[in-house]
Amino acid sequence: MKPRRSNFWKVFSTPLVIALLSAAGLFAALLGDGIWDALSWIGLGVPAWLGMRGLLARR
Repeated sequence: MKPRRSNFWKVFSTPLVIALLSAAGLFAALLGDGIWDALSWIGLGVPAWLGMRGLLARR
């Protein structure tokens, strides 16, 4: 009997990247102004855009 291959990274890689982007965006928003604002917009905008894209693709 062959051992089953783990699908852990296949299942959790995309949610992990989205969570890390969100956490980085929230952390950048707390740090300061200027470039930190831009980084927070990117860090929080990309997960929001991915969510909207997935939601609108279902229709």
